[in-house]
Amino acid sequence: MRDKYKVLLMVWLLQFVNYLDRINLSIAAPTMMKELAFNTKQFGFVLAAFTFGYAIAQIPGGYLADRFGAKRLLIVSPILWSAFTGMTGLAASLIALIAVRVLFGMSEGLSNGPSFKFIGDYFPAEQRSAANGAYLSALALGPAFVAPLAVWFLGRFGWQGMFLWFTIPGLLMALLIWLVIPSKSPNQSRSHASVEADFAAAANAVPAEGATNLGGVIKRPVSWLIFFAYMAFNVAFWGFLGWMPSYLSMARHIDLKSLGFAASVPYMAGTVGLIVFGWLGSKVFYRHRCLLVATLYLLAGVSLYVTYNVSTADQSVIGLSAAAMCLYGGFGPVWSLVLDLTPQSARGAFSGFVNTGGQIGGFFAPIVVGYIVNETASFTGGFLFMIGALVVGALCFIALQASNRDWANRKLSPSAA
Repeated sequence: MRDKYKVLLMVWLLQFVNYLDRINLSIAAPTMMKELAFNTKQFGFVLAAFTFGYAIAQIPGGYLADRFGAKRLLIVSPILWSAFTGMTGLAASLIALIAVRVLFGMSEGLSNGPSFKFIGDYFPAEQRSAANGAYLSALALGPAFVAPLAVWFLGRFGWQGMFLWFTIPGLLMALLIWLVIPSKSPNQSRSHASVEADFAAAANAVPAEGATNLGGVIKRPVSWLIFFAYMAFNVAFWGFLGWMPSYLSMARHIDLKSLGFAASVPYMAGTVGLIVFGWLGSKVFYRHRCLLVATLYLLAGVSLYVTYNVSTADQSVIGLSAAAMCLYGGFGPVWSLVLDLTPQSARGAFSGFVNTGGQIGGFFAPIVVGYIVNETASFTGGFLFMIGALVVGALCFIALQASNRDWANRKLSPSAA
Protein backbone atom coordinates (compact mmCIF):
# COMPACT_ATOMS: atom_id res chain seq x y z
CA MET A 1 0.00 0.00 0.00
CA ARG A 2 1.36 3.44 -0.92
CA ASP A 3 2.27 5.63 2.04
CA LYS A 4 -0.45 8.20 1.36
CA TYR A 5 -3.16 5.55 1.60
CA LYS A 6 -1.61 4.17 4.79
CA VAL A 7 -1.73 7.66 6.24
CA LEU A 8 -5.33 8.20 5.06
CA LEU A 9 -6.41 4.92 6.65
CA MET A 10 -4.66 5.69 9.94
CA VAL A 11 -6.05 9.21 10.31
CA TRP A 12 -9.49 7.85 9.37
CA LEU A 13 -9.27 5.21 12.09
CA LEU A 14 -8.00 7.82 14.56
CA GLN A 15 -10.92 10.13 13.81
CA PHE A 16 -13.34 7.19 14.04
CA VAL A 17 -12.09 6.31 17.53
CA ASN A 18 -11.99 10.02 18.37
CA TYR A 19 -15.72 10.28 17.69
CA LEU A 20 -16.50 7.05 19.50
CA ASP A 21 -15.17 8.67 22.65
CA ARG A 22 -16.63 12.10 21.87
CA ILE A 23 -20.25 11.21 21.14
CA ASN A 24 -20.87 8.65 23.89
CA LEU A 25 -21.62 11.56 26.26
CA SER A 26 -24.51 12.68 24.04
CA ILE A 27 -25.95 9.15 24.06
CA ALA A 28 -25.63 8.91 27.85
CA ALA A 29 -27.01 12.44 28.40
CA PRO A 30 -30.66 11.55 29.26
CA THR A 31 -29.52 8.88 31.75
CA MET A 32 -26.82 11.08 33.29
CA MET A 33 -29.15 14.05 33.68
CA LYS A 34 -31.64 11.83 35.49
CA GLU A 35 -29.14 10.11 37.80
CA LEU A 36 -27.09 13.22 38.60
CA ALA A 37 -30.13 15.53 38.80
CA PHE A 38 -28.88 17.92 36.10
CA ASN A 39 -31.25 20.07 34.03
CA THR A 40 -30.66 20.86 30.34
CA LYS A 41 -29.10 24.23 31.19
CA GLN A 42 -26.48 22.57 33.43
CA PHE A 43 -25.80 19.76 30.98
CA GLY A 44 -25.27 22.29 28.22
CA PHE A 45 -22.13 23.39 30.10
CA VAL A 46 -20.97 19.75 30.30
CA LEU A 47 -21.35 19.40 26.53
CA ALA A 48 -19.63 22.75 25.94
CA ALA A 49 -16.70 21.85 28.21
CA PHE A 50 -15.31 19.55 25.54
CA THR A 51 -15.30 22.23 22.85
CA PHE A 52 -13.67 24.71 25.22
CA GLY A 53 -10.73 22.37 25.80
CA TYR A 54 -10.71 21.34 22.14
CA ALA A 55 -10.44 24.99 21.04
CA ILE A 56 -7.56 25.71 23.43
CA ALA A 57 -5.48 22.88 21.93
CA GLN A 58 -6.01 23.64 18.23
CA ILE A 59 -3.20 26.09 17.48
CA PRO A 60 -0.70 24.53 19.95
CA GLY A 61 -1.42 21.08 18.47
CA GLY A 62 -0.89 22.32 14.92
CA TYR A 63 2.25 24.26 15.87
CA LEU A 64 3.74 21.25 17.66
CA ALA A 65 3.00 19.08 14.61
CA ASP A 66 4.77 21.58 12.34
CA ARG A 67 7.68 21.80 14.80
CA PHE A 68 8.16 18.21 15.98
CA GLY A 69 6.27 16.06 13.49
CA ALA A 70 2.63 15.05 13.12
CA LYS A 71 3.21 11.38 14.00
CA ARG A 72 4.36 12.13 17.55
CA LEU A 73 1.23 14.18 18.26
CA LEU A 74 -1.00 11.44 16.87
CA ILE A 75 0.51 8.94 19.33
CA VAL A 76 0.33 11.16 22.42
CA SER A 77 -3.18 12.48 21.78
CA PRO A 78 -5.18 9.20 21.93
CA ILE A 79 -3.27 8.04 25.03
CA LEU A 80 -4.30 11.21 26.84
CA TRP A 81 -7.90 11.29 25.67
CA SER A 82 -8.37 7.62 26.60
CA ALA A 83 -7.35 8.42 30.17
CA PHE A 84 -9.85 11.27 30.40
CA THR A 85 -12.59 9.15 28.80
CA GLY A 86 -12.24 6.72 31.68
CA MET A 87 -12.19 9.57 34.19
CA THR A 88 -15.54 10.81 32.82
CA GLY A 89 -17.09 7.66 34.25
CA LEU A 90 -15.61 8.47 37.67
CA ALA A 91 -16.90 12.06 37.88
CA ALA A 92 -19.79 12.47 40.29
CA SER A 93 -20.40 16.24 40.38
CA LEU A 94 -21.04 18.97 37.83
CA ILE A 95 -17.68 20.70 38.45
CA ALA A 96 -15.71 17.44 38.23
CA LEU A 97 -17.50 16.43 35.05
CA ILE A 98 -16.86 19.80 33.41
CA ALA A 99 -13.16 19.73 34.39
CA VAL A 100 -12.63 16.22 33.02
CA ARG A 101 -14.39 17.07 29.75
CA VAL A 102 -12.22 20.20 29.30
CA LEU A 103 -9.08 18.05 29.66
CA PHE A 104 -10.57 15.42 27.38
CA GLY A 105 -11.23 18.10 24.75
CA MET A 106 -7.67 19.42 25.00
CA SER A 107 -6.33 15.89 24.50
CA GLU A 108 -8.43 15.30 21.38
CA GLY A 109 -7.65 18.78 20.09
CA LEU A 110 -3.97 17.90 19.79
CA SER A 111 -4.79 15.45 16.98
CA ASN A 112 -6.67 17.74 14.62
CA GLY A 113 -3.90 19.90 13.12
CA PRO A 114 -1.52 16.93 12.65
CA SER A 115 -4.21 14.96 10.81
CA PHE A 116 -4.94 17.77 8.34
CA LYS A 117 -1.21 18.36 7.96
CA PHE A 118 -0.80 14.75 6.84
CA ILE A 119 -3.59 15.14 4.25
CA GLY A 120 -1.98 18.32 2.92
CA ASP A 121 1.49 16.79 2.82
CA TYR A 122 0.55 13.51 1.13
CA PHE A 123 -2.21 14.55 -1.33
CA PRO A 124 -2.02 17.04 -4.23
CA ALA A 125 -4.45 19.97 -4.35
CA GLU A 126 -7.00 18.39 -6.71
CA GLN A 127 -7.28 15.29 -4.51
CA ARG A 128 -7.64 17.00 -1.14
CA SER A 129 -11.41 17.53 -1.15
CA ALA A 130 -12.01 13.84 -1.88
CA ALA A 131 -9.27 12.78 0.58
CA ASN A 132 -10.75 15.02 3.29
CA GLY A 133 -14.22 13.69 2.50
CA ALA A 134 -12.99 10.13 2.91
CA TYR A 135 -10.99 10.95 6.06
CA LEU A 136 -13.81 12.92 7.67
CA SER A 137 -16.42 10.24 6.92
CA ALA A 138 -15.25 8.97 10.30
CA LEU A 139 -17.02 12.00 11.82
CA ALA A 140 -20.31 10.45 10.76
CA LEU A 141 -19.52 6.74 10.91
CA GLY A 142 -18.10 7.08 14.44
CA PRO A 143 -21.36 8.41 15.90
CA ALA A 144 -23.42 6.02 13.75
CA PHE A 145 -21.46 3.08 15.15
CA VAL A 146 -21.25 4.35 18.71
CA ALA A 147 -24.97 5.08 19.08
CA PRO A 148 -26.20 1.44 19.27
CA LEU A 149 -22.92 0.30 20.91
CA ALA A 150 -23.10 2.97 23.62
CA VAL A 151 -26.77 2.15 24.28
CA TRP A 152 -25.79 -1.51 24.76
CA PHE A 153 -22.96 -0.64 27.18
CA LEU A 154 -25.25 1.84 28.92
CA GLY A 155 -27.86 -0.84 29.56
CA ARG A 156 -25.31 -3.45 30.59
CA PHE A 157 -22.80 -1.50 32.69
CA GLY A 158 -24.40 1.88 33.38
CA TRP A 159 -22.97 5.17 32.15
CA GLN A 160 -19.91 4.90 34.42
CA GLY A 161 -18.98 1.47 33.06
CA MET A 162 -19.61 2.61 29.49
CA PHE A 163 -16.93 5.32 29.75
CA LEU A 164 -14.44 2.92 31.33
CA TRP A 165 -14.83 0.41 28.48
CA PHE A 166 -14.34 3.17 25.92
CA THR A 167 -10.78 3.82 27.13
CA ILE A 168 -9.51 0.78 25.20
CA PRO A 169 -9.89 1.83 21.51
CA GLY A 170 -7.76 4.99 21.86
CA LEU A 171 -4.87 3.09 23.44
CA LEU A 172 -4.95 0.53 20.63
CA MET A 173 -5.01 3.37 18.08
CA ALA A 174 -1.85 4.96 19.52
CA LEU A 175 -0.01 1.65 19.13
CA LEU A 176 -1.25 1.20 15.57
CA ILE A 177 -0.12 4.68 14.50
CA TRP A 178 3.33 4.10 16.00
CA LEU A 179 3.67 0.91 13.96
CA VAL A 180 2.18 1.98 10.61
CA ILE A 181 2.59 5.71 9.83
CA PRO A 182 5.94 6.74 8.27
CA SER A 183 8.06 9.00 10.46
CA LYS A 184 8.67 11.60 7.73
CA SER A 185 6.26 13.09 5.21
CA PRO A 186 7.24 13.29 1.50
CA ASN A 187 7.31 17.11 1.64
CA GLN A 188 9.74 17.54 4.52
CA SER A 189 12.73 17.81 2.18
CA ARG A 190 11.24 20.55 -0.01
CA SER A 191 12.87 23.96 -0.06
CA HIS A 192 11.51 27.13 1.49
CA ALA A 193 11.31 28.73 -1.98
CA SER A 194 9.23 25.83 -3.28
CA VAL A 195 6.83 26.16 -0.37
CA GLU A 196 6.45 29.90 -1.01
CA ALA A 197 5.71 29.27 -4.67
CA ASP A 198 2.99 26.76 -3.79
CA PHE A 199 1.39 29.19 -1.36
CA ALA A 200 1.31 31.94 -3.98
CA ALA A 201 -0.28 29.62 -6.54
CA ALA A 202 -2.87 28.25 -4.15
CA ALA A 203 -3.89 31.48 -2.44
CA ASN A 204 -3.39 34.00 -5.27
CA ALA A 205 -1.04 35.99 -3.01
CA VAL A 206 2.37 37.55 -3.50
CA PRO A 207 4.78 35.59 -1.27
CA ALA A 208 5.94 38.29 1.10
CA GLU A 209 8.48 37.94 3.88
CA GLY A 210 7.07 35.79 6.67
CA ALA A 211 4.18 34.53 4.49
CA THR A 212 5.13 30.94 5.14
CA ASN A 213 4.44 31.07 8.88
CA LEU A 214 1.14 31.35 10.74
CA GLY A 215 1.59 35.04 11.51
CA GLY A 216 1.96 35.87 7.82
CA VAL A 217 -0.97 33.70 6.79
CA ILE A 218 -3.52 35.13 9.24
CA LYS A 219 -2.79 38.70 8.13
CA ARG A 220 -4.75 37.92 4.96
CA PRO A 221 -8.48 38.87 5.06
CA VAL A 222 -9.53 35.54 3.51
CA SER A 223 -8.03 33.72 6.50
CA TRP A 224 -10.40 35.53 8.86
CA LEU A 225 -13.34 35.08 6.52
CA ILE A 226 -12.98 31.30 6.60
CA PHE A 227 -12.32 31.48 10.37
CA PHE A 228 -15.70 33.16 10.99
CA ALA A 229 -17.49 30.98 8.44
CA TYR A 230 -16.34 27.86 10.22
CA MET A 231 -17.28 29.39 13.58
CA ALA A 232 -20.86 29.96 12.40
CA PHE A 233 -21.09 26.47 10.92
CA ASN A 234 -20.00 24.87 14.17
CA VAL A 235 -22.77 26.60 16.09
CA ALA A 236 -25.20 24.49 14.07
CA PHE A 237 -22.98 21.40 13.89
CA TRP A 238 -22.32 21.14 17.63
CA GLY A 239 -25.86 22.09 18.50
CA PHE A 240 -26.94 19.23 16.24
CA LEU A 241 -24.30 16.81 17.51
CA GLY A 242 -24.74 17.54 21.20
CA TRP A 243 -28.53 17.68 21.44
CA MET A 244 -29.90 15.42 18.68
CA PRO A 245 -30.15 12.23 20.82
CA SER A 246 -31.77 14.22 23.64
CA TYR A 247 -34.18 15.83 21.14
CA LEU A 248 -35.26 12.44 19.85
CA SER A 249 -35.69 11.13 23.40
CA MET A 250 -37.23 14.19 25.09
CA ALA A 251 -39.24 15.85 22.30
CA ARG A 252 -40.08 12.90 20.04
CA HIS A 253 -40.36 10.34 22.88
CA ILE A 254 -38.23 7.63 21.27
CA ASP A 255 -37.42 5.13 24.02
CA LEU A 256 -33.85 4.21 25.00
CA LYS A 257 -33.94 0.82 23.28
CA SER A 258 -34.86 2.41 19.96
CA LEU A 259 -32.68 5.48 20.45
CA GLY A 260 -29.44 3.77 19.40
CA PHE A 261 -30.77 2.94 15.93
CA ALA A 262 -32.77 6.14 15.49
CA ALA A 263 -29.78 8.28 16.50
CA SER A 264 -27.48 6.43 14.10
CA VAL A 265 -29.58 7.00 10.96
CA PRO A 266 -28.67 10.71 10.49
CA TYR A 267 -24.98 9.88 10.88
CA MET A 268 -25.22 7.27 8.14
CA ALA A 269 -26.74 9.98 5.92
CA GLY A 270 -23.84 12.22 6.94
CA THR A 271 -21.40 9.57 5.73
CA VAL A 272 -23.05 9.60 2.31
CA GLY A 273 -22.79 13.39 2.24
CA LEU A 274 -19.10 13.34 3.11
CA ILE A 275 -18.22 10.90 0.33
CA VAL A 276 -20.46 12.39 -2.36
CA PHE A 277 -19.77 16.07 -1.78
CA GLY A 278 -16.10 15.45 -1.04
CA TRP A 279 -15.82 13.86 -4.48
CA LEU A 280 -17.82 16.66 -6.12
CA GLY A 281 -15.53 19.20 -4.46
CA SER A 282 -12.54 17.55 -6.11
CA LYS A 283 -14.20 17.13 -9.52
CA VAL A 284 -17.34 18.88 -10.75
CA PHE A 285 -17.36 21.81 -8.32
CA TYR A 286 -13.61 22.14 -7.74
CA ARG A 287 -13.59 25.73 -9.01
CA HIS A 288 -16.73 26.64 -7.06
CA ARG A 289 -16.20 24.90 -3.74
CA CYS A 290 -17.18 28.01 -1.76
CA LEU A 291 -20.58 28.13 -3.46
CA LEU A 292 -20.99 24.38 -2.98
CA VAL A 293 -20.43 24.77 0.76
CA ALA A 294 -22.77 27.78 0.98
CA THR A 295 -25.52 25.80 -0.77
CA LEU A 296 -25.08 22.84 1.56
CA TYR A 297 -25.34 25.09 4.63
CA LEU A 298 -28.57 26.67 3.38
CA LEU A 299 -30.05 23.25 2.58
CA ALA A 300 -29.09 22.07 6.07
CA GLY A 301 -30.96 25.04 7.52
CA VAL A 302 -34.07 24.20 5.50
CA SER A 303 -33.84 20.57 6.68
CA LEU A 304 -33.63 21.62 10.34
CA TYR A 305 -36.66 23.87 9.85
CA VAL A 306 -38.60 20.93 8.42
CA THR A 307 -37.44 18.66 11.27
CA TYR A 308 -39.18 20.47 14.09
CA ASN A 309 -42.31 21.24 12.03
CA VAL A 310 -43.21 17.68 10.99
CA SER A 311 -45.78 15.75 12.97
CA THR A 312 -44.21 12.30 13.52
CA ALA A 313 -40.96 10.97 14.97
CA ASP A 314 -40.14 9.09 11.75
CA GLN A 315 -40.47 12.28 9.69
CA SER A 316 -38.27 14.07 12.21
CA VAL A 317 -35.53 11.45 11.79
CA ILE A 318 -35.76 11.93 8.01
CA GLY A 319 -35.37 15.70 8.45
CA LEU A 320 -32.38 15.24 10.75
CA SER A 321 -30.85 12.84 8.21
CA ALA A 322 -31.18 15.38 5.40
CA ALA A 323 -29.60 18.02 7.65
CA ALA A 324 -26.76 15.65 8.55
CA MET A 325 -26.05 14.88 4.88
CA CYS A 326 -25.61 18.60 4.17
CA LEU A 327 -23.75 19.47 7.40
CA TYR A 328 -21.23 16.67 6.98
CA GLY A 329 -21.10 17.11 3.21
CA GLY A 330 -19.37 20.47 3.54
CA PHE A 331 -16.36 19.16 5.45
CA GLY A 332 -14.35 17.85 2.48
CA PRO A 333 -14.59 21.03 0.35
CA VAL A 334 -14.06 23.31 3.38
CA TRP A 335 -10.86 21.64 4.50
CA SER A 336 -9.47 21.42 0.99
CA LEU A 337 -9.96 25.22 0.83
CA VAL A 338 -8.14 25.60 4.16
CA LEU A 339 -5.19 23.56 2.90
CA ASP A 340 -5.10 25.47 -0.40
CA LEU A 341 -4.88 28.73 1.56
CA THR A 342 -1.87 27.50 3.52
CA PRO A 343 1.84 26.97 2.81
CA GLN A 344 3.19 23.51 3.62
CA SER A 345 5.29 24.89 6.46
CA ALA A 346 2.23 26.17 8.34
CA ARG A 347 -0.49 23.65 7.48
CA GLY A 348 -0.78 22.25 10.97
CA ALA A 349 -0.90 25.66 12.67
CA PHE A 350 -3.35 27.23 10.18
CA SER A 351 -5.66 24.21 10.35
CA GLY A 352 -5.60 24.68 14.11
CA PHE A 353 -6.33 28.40 13.70
CA VAL A 354 -9.43 27.77 11.57
CA ASN A 355 -10.62 25.00 13.85
CA THR A 356 -10.21 27.31 16.84
CA GLY A 357 -12.89 29.49 15.27
CA GLY A 358 -15.01 26.40 14.81
CA GLN A 359 -14.68 25.39 18.43
CA ILE A 360 -15.57 28.86 19.67
CA GLY A 361 -18.89 28.41 17.88
CA GLY A 362 -19.09 24.84 19.12
CA PHE A 363 -18.52 25.96 22.70
CA PHE A 364 -21.47 28.35 22.81
CA ALA A 365 -23.90 26.20 20.81
CA PRO A 366 -24.72 23.53 23.45
CA ILE A 367 -24.96 26.16 26.19
CA VAL A 368 -27.35 28.38 24.23
CA VAL A 369 -29.47 25.48 22.99
CA GLY A 370 -29.61 23.99 26.50
CA TYR A 371 -30.60 27.36 27.96
CA ILE A 372 -33.33 27.89 25.36
CA VAL A 373 -34.76 24.40 25.89
CA ASN A 374 -34.72 24.81 29.67
CA GLU A 375 -36.42 28.23 29.57
CA THR A 376 -39.02 27.47 26.89
CA ALA A 377 -39.56 23.73 27.42
CA SER A 378 -39.21 23.40 23.64
CA PHE A 379 -36.45 22.72 21.12
CA THR A 380 -37.91 25.19 18.59
CA GLY A 381 -35.77 28.15 19.67
CA GLY A 382 -32.66 25.97 19.61
CA PHE A 383 -33.36 24.94 16.03
CA LEU A 384 -33.89 28.57 14.97
CA PHE A 385 -30.57 29.52 16.59
CA MET A 386 -28.76 26.82 14.56
CA ILE A 387 -30.53 27.81 11.33
CA GLY A 388 -29.49 31.45 11.76
CA ALA A 389 -25.86 30.40 12.23
CA LEU A 390 -25.96 28.36 9.01
CA VAL A 391 -27.21 31.38 7.07
CA VAL A 392 -24.28 33.44 8.41
CA GLY A 393 -21.81 30.68 7.46
CA ALA A 394 -23.26 30.47 3.95
CA LEU A 395 -22.94 34.23 3.44
CA CYS A 396 -19.29 34.09 4.52
CA PHE A 397 -18.50 31.44 1.90
CA ILE A 398 -20.34 33.41 -0.78
CA ALA A 399 -18.19 36.42 0.13
CA LEU A 400 -15.06 34.22 0.04
CA GLN A 401 -15.89 33.09 -3.50
CA ALA A 402 -16.60 36.64 -4.64
CA SER A 403 -13.52 38.24 -3.04
CA ASN A 404 -11.13 35.63 -4.40
CA ARG A 405 -12.58 34.98 -7.84
CA ASP A 406 -9.23 34.48 -9.55
CA TRP A 407 -7.96 32.08 -6.88
CA ALA A 408 -11.27 30.20 -6.61
CA ASN A 409 -11.56 29.70 -10.38
CA ARG A 410 -7.98 28.58 -10.97
CA LYS A 411 -7.50 24.86 -11.37
CA LEU A 412 -4.21 24.06 -9.66
CA SER A 413 -1.81 21.65 -11.25
CA PRO A 414 -0.74 18.54 -9.31
CA SER A 415 2.71 20.06 -8.95
CA ALA A 416 1.23 22.78 -6.76
CA ALA A 417 0.89 20.32 -3.94
